[in-house]
Amino acid sequence: MYAKVTSAGLFGMNAFLVEVETDLARGLPGFEVVGLPDAAVKESRDRVRAAIKNTGFEVPAAKITVNLAPADLHKTGPIYDLPIYLSLLKASGSTNADFSGAVFLGELALDGSVRRITGALPMTIMAAEQGYKRIFLPAGNAAEASVVKDIEVYGVHSALDVVNFFEGVSPLQPEKPLEFHPAAEGSYPDMADVLGQKMAKRALEIAAAGGHNTLLIGPPGSGKSMLARRFPSILPDLTFEEAIETTKIHSIAGTLTPDHPIITERPFRAPHHTVSPAGLSGGGTIPRPGEISLAHNGVLFLDELPEFDRMALEILRQPIEDGEVTIARVNGTLTYPCRMIVLAAMNPCPCGYFGHPTRKCTCSPQKVERYLARVSGPLLDRIDLHVEVPPVEFAQLSSNERGETSASIRARVNKARQIQTERYQGTGVICNSGLTPGMMRQFCPVTDRGMKLLQTAFDRMGLSARGYDRILKVARTIADLAEDEVIDASHISEAVQFRSLDRKYWKR
Repeated sequence: MYAKVTSAGLFGMNAFLVEVETDLARGLPGFEVVGLPDAAVKESRDRVRAAIKNTGFEVPAAKITVNLAPADLHKTGPIYDLPIYLSLLKASGSTNADFSGAVFLGELALDGSVRRITGALPMTIMAAEQGYKRIFLPAGNAAEASVVKDIEVYGVHSALDVVNFFEGVSPLQPEKPLEFHPAAEGSYPDMADVLGQKMAKRALEIAAAGGHNTLLIGPPGSGKSMLARRFPSILPDLTFEEAIETTKIHSIAGTLTPDHPIITERPFRAPHHTVSPAGLSGGGTIPRPGEISLAHNGVLFLDELPEFDRMALEILRQPIEDGEVTIARVNGTLTYPCRMIVLAAMNPCPCGYFGHPTRKCTCSPQKVERYLARVSGPLLDRIDLHVEVPPVEFAQLSSNERGETSASIRARVNKARQIQTERYQGTGVICNSGLTPGMMRQFCPVTDRGMKLLQTAFDRMGLSARGYDRILKVARTIADLAEDEVIDASHISEAVQFRSLDRKYWKR
């Protein structure tokens, strides 16, 4: 006897259809799973056997062969338990149900109940694109998958629920489509809590409006981490397309929960400085998303930047430039998106008080130089805004006056982003930081005064071509915040001052 049930697989961000074929033949009883399965897939035979027995059916005493086609693609995870269960029941004649025209996913417990899986969203999107009208998956993944249009999503608690539904014994209702509403106010603290630091707040507003990478440098206790933790509260609203992109990555990584089935606010990832290079970029036999991909459409916060492993930091260079990270392994090459804002914070020296106005630095010049050298020139060149965060004065700390709220800053940021969305419509660019050199000539017109000032800064500061581009992109964002179409000298001047700290500390 032969039966076939449709399922799906996942390789990186790419989902594909899998035909679960089951054949029963005469011979010594056995159960083989073929088609490049990993260990978790091979273990399905034991889970499926127990689930069949515990749901009232019998495992046929035959030579059972299950093929996962196409056989040249690796199959990973326990997601094939449910389709193997159904195809085995169909092949053995235990059910006459017609399972065609639907996709099935799910891990089985030994009693036949269906457990949550990872990667449900990208596989549901693929099934809809392939023309399938129904998908059956664990109830814990139903809300996540229901955001996809043009396909009915059925969340099931038990494998027996699926059999009874197709045999007409008991009904199943499709999950109601999940409506997306961006989080108006996230769980992040308010920028109004930060006293003083007017220049740093302005820099973060520019960074949020244009998607620019930023470095905060200052002594301990000046508020760098406090500013960084509040940075997500001023980021622009997440669009539906960005939410789906981000949720797909988190679905693959298994970080979603039934209570939060879709990402509604921009991610904020803050890995510890002991994170490995693979932890940042992604890793494993079949590489999973790393921190830089989990921060897609959000923020990657690197506190104590020089304390990170040098190799881990250098890994950031290409993803910052390209907006995606490519991981090559024996089993294949995967690419994950990682368009993010890199926000870094650091002390100017090991003791933290180099250049402090009142406290003496205890580090030797050589020690300071070695510490700063941990941040390479090429990486520093890819950071648009270099911001000094000075110590907060007593008058500011003791003041009862609250700073500007995140809501008011975010309103200006949203307005600037809306200008950019309309300007770059149809180009594939989302914000100013993504401008290519060719596009900059079209979208970054500069007045004569502004160009003269930019030339002076280029000559005196010895800027690289990348440094020139970064200043122009930041100036474009400053002009957008001011609702000016043409970049003027005042915009260039402000952008240049956020590019001069490397001359003070790194002597470059």
